Amino acid sequence: MVSMGSQRLPTEAAAAMALAVAIVFLVSTAAPLASAASVEHTFIVNQTKMTRLCKETLVTVVNGQLPGPTIEVTEGDSVTVHVVNRSPYNVTIHWHGVKQFQNCWADGVPMITQCPITPNKNFTYQFDVIGQEGTLWWHAHVPGLRATLHGAFIIRPRHRAKSYPFPKPYKEIPVIIGDWWEKDLAEMAMNMTRSIFTSYASASTVNGLVGDLFNCSGVPKEGYVLDVEPGKTYLLRIINAGLFSEFYLKIAGHKFTVVAADANYVSPFTTDVIAITPGETIDALLLADASPGRYYMGAVPNQAPLPDTQTPEYATRGMVHYKVSQSASSDTTTVSLSQGVGGGGYRGQSEDAPVVPMMPDIHDTITSYYFHSNLTSLRQKGHLPVQQEVNEHLFIVLGLGTICKHGHQSCKRGNSTEDMLVATMNNVSYQHPEATTTPLLEAHYYHTGCNTTTEELPKRPPRFYNFTDEALIPFGPKEMRLEPTYKATLVRRFKHGDVVEIVFQSTGILQGDSNPMHLHGHDMMVLAQGIGNYDPLKDVAKYNLVNPPAKNTVVAPNLGWVAIRFVANNPGVWFMHCHYEFHLSMGMAAVFIVEDGPTMDTSLPPPPVNFPTCSHDISLMPKEFHLQTEKSET
Repeated sequence: MVSMGSQRLPTEAAAAMALAVAIVFLVSTAAPLASAASVEHTFIVNQTKMTRLCKETLVTVVNGQLPGPTIEVTEGDSVTVHVVNRSPYNVTIHWHGVKQFQNCWADGVPMITQCPITPNKNFTYQFDVIGQEGTLWWHAHVPGLRATLHGAFIIRPRHRAKSYPFPKPYKEIPVIIGDWWEKDLAEMAMNMTRSIFTSYASASTVNGLVGDLFNCSGVPKEGYVLDVEPGKTYLLRIINAGLFSEFYLKIAGHKFTVVAADANYVSPFTTDVIAITPGETIDALLLADASPGRYYMGAVPNQAPLPDTQTPEYATRGMVHYKVSQSASSDTTTVSLSQGVGGGGYRGQSEDAPVVPMMPDIHDTITSYYFHSNLTSLRQKGHLPVQQEVNEHLFIVLGLGTICKHGHQSCKRGNSTEDMLVATMNNVSYQHPEATTTPLLEAHYYHTGCNTTTEELPKRPPRFYNFTDEALIPFGPKEMRLEPTYKATLVRRFKHGDVVEIVFQSTGILQGDSNPMHLHGHDMMVLAQGIGNYDPLKDVAKYNLVNPPAKNTVVAPNLGWVAIRFVANNPGVWFMHCHYEFHLSMGMAAVFIVEDGPTMDTSLPPPPVNFPTCSHDISLMPKEFHLQTEKSET
């Protein structure tokens, strides 16, 4: 265990929270529908200088903010976001987890659903939020830049907070875990496609602040502070926006009640640690039931142990700070109400030392496995049953491999200067379409030769072996024979209504990492997961066909597997990829094409009016949307 201090035993109040959630769900009644609204934002993407770790860094952000603006909507609302690109990079914005039903055109993936928004150009996203509520997020879907181009996307029930299937919280708080980079993110991402891995984040952050574990000038850096009132319940909307790492989150002296994941309610359970991979969101209730004082909120990344390659990983921490009146009993600790310096930094230094949590070890991967195993769906009215008849079975092996440099057909393998490391799905590495071509969605819709530029994702790997053999992790003769691969634009087609079952199998080829797999446009039912090699003769019996959790990002564990099902009922061209930035940049991705159904309601409509193509300029926004260059000192 990594010590951040002591942790207290769970209180009866915290242990009873899960029961309270269930009771509220059972006795809740319907309220009149709220009117749908139109929510409109303007995102100005530009570069600004921010200071962290005693160094000024030029970063690409939205509206001068890190994290970016929170979009708050009610289920049923229409959303319009004008993106004004004043950065030097091509950008798109992806609405992570928003299903975009019959509206794949707004999914925001360059050269898959749209042309990128080039510098000094603009683009407007328009979509409806239907049938979803909870915490999602938005981020740039271009290499590297989502580290600073991201923000929360919160969908509230149309019956208002009283219809939550848990006690109404006093406040709702986004908690975004991320990275602080002092490197050029676009260059870092480009280097990874060239097998150059020399750039790493300089710190981890909570809501954009590095916290007091970092001390570059003799003065601890500011961290995020959550002010709480004794006895109140807070809904934490937790997002992992980091590029490389899964995180463990703990608050000293407190328990969480997990109530949702990826904007889907789950059967509530109580835990003192949350495991969250890049791309995931977790909603958790926090009851402020501790003695008044200060309690660290710790976030520690994990990584696979040796013999895996070890990379720099940084813990960070914020603070939970109890606000009490000056007339509070003298039996309790008097807590300063001084506001400290701006930006939500730590409060006055005269207070007692904060309580510090005991964190999982950086090489502890089994805690994540158990956390994700605890997720089950809350079976609400209208809950969709698990489809029993499966039309398509895929067994997708996730790993690394090598291709020869300079287009050569043969080369020396095994930590050689002649080959290049890539990531694969069933031993093929995804080749992203060039910006000079037609986006795959447009080619699919107009039947203009999409098939001539793509290759079918195989249903199974070309060979079977002991996928989780740890002897494959280091370079050597055993893994060398499994290295050779190639690049192609991988596509898999599904008929409308197909029930698709996929087993994602992590491997030990040159690494033993987990793999957070994200599917655009759909939720996946997580049937089961396991450590080791998937065995269909034994593991099918473990499937949860009663209340599996619905997720848009599922975790294939370190040297393990996860089995999912989804219904291909959303026509369009949808990206499926690992949400680790290094895996995505290296090619662990594919495209799922869902064909039209038999009716207008099951078919992809034409693109919106004035939807731009790569050969046409996007008209500029009105003059009032102009570039603001600022310095932000925190």
